[in-house]
Amino acid sequence: MIPRHASTTLQRLANGFPVLAITGPRQSGKTTLARALFGHKPYVSLENPEEREFAQTDPKRFLARFAEGAVLDEVQRCPALLSWLQTLVDERQRMGDFVLTGSAQFDLMAGITQSLAGRVGRVELLPLSGAELAGEGLGTGLDALLLKGGYPSLYDRDVLPGDWFPNYVSTYLERDVRQLLAVRDLSQFQRFVRMCAARSGQLLNLAALGADCGISAVTARQWLSVLETSYLCFQLPPYHANFGKRLTKTPKLYFLDVGLMAWLLGIRDAASLSTHAARGALFETWVVSELVKRRFNVGQRADLYFWRDNAGHEVDVVYETPQGLQGVEVKSGSTFATDWPKAIHRWTALVTDQPACPPRIVFGGEGTYSRQGCDVQGWQAFATQPDGAAAA
Repeated sequence: MIPRHASTTLQRLANGFPVLAITGPRQSGKTTLARALFGHKPYVSLENPEEREFAQTDPKRFLARFAEGAVLDEVQRCPALLSWLQTLVDERQRMGDFVLTGSAQFDLMAGITQSLAGRVGRVELLPLSGAELAGEGLGTGLDALLLKGGYPSLYDRDVLPGDWFPNYVSTYLERDVRQLLAVRDLSQFQRFVRMCAARSGQLLNLAALGADCGISAVTARQWLSVLETSYLCFQLPPYHANFGKRLTKTPKLYFLDVGLMAWLLGIRDAASLSTHAARGALFETWVVSELVKRRFNVGQRADLYFWRDNAGHEVDVVYETPQGLQGVEVKSGSTFATDWPKAIHRWTALVTDQPACPPRIVFGGEGTYSRQGCDVQGWQAFATQPDGAAAA
């Protein structure tokens, strides 16, 4: 198992909450992490039909078996169990009693927020980050990393991305998401997912997205909401506090795993990726997803934004730190260009009522240095930074 940075957060939360919840996309390593950290507790998977039936028909007796707590895997398969769990942990008043894992679907999230409010410490576990992969996949080059992404199975098995991703999409994405949406036309849904991948890094236009897929904007919103809840996509909202009204209010759409995005775009090898028109969008998607992972790994909300005015000037990522606002510009080129800092300097000049950190540029080359008033980071230096809001 590749060590996960969320381990420290889970151990901390186990001291203050009776229930821990590890949510995230399918195959992101939730079960592996739970069993590695809490191997002393009994493990039960609710994918097992016998265990699931027991939990559904007699939840009180099902939970009574676990005097020392347990790891309950795939708990979204039996969301009604959470109400009974609430009663039990309230009686026992023991921290770190139960560990739940599951793909974050609507019933599960409703159960956690309603039945276990104030009782659950939650960690959202995404695929492996660049820092977690420092000794595994970074040495093969940026294009190989963009092609492979971060799903653990691609690093602990002898399997190629071209073999793994189509099976992942058909086994999990199409099965789980289609069940939630009751999609009748599989080809239409497949087109929708691919069109979302093609729009990663762009302003979200639901009407145009729906029209391209032959569905209404309302249906597109519903389908996208489920992709977000399943941790496949992420909306980056605009930052407009104290900047006036002449700013976009439309969010941007990003995939949360760049390897899955590349496969959905039909990119099958590093040679094709290096010259592909979507390479810049893939690199930007990877940087944004890395920033999200850093926040999630320390138990924080994403709280990331972008800035764009009505003239089209844009800063790719903006977030608040104790030292002030941090702006990040993302450039996939491998050599610094003198015009790169223009947009971020324009934004910095507008930040007059609060402190601003030195602008940062993350690019597809190597090295770490200062240039034109900006902190410039190559992709490897950026990837291996520690987790946390201040370090992001």
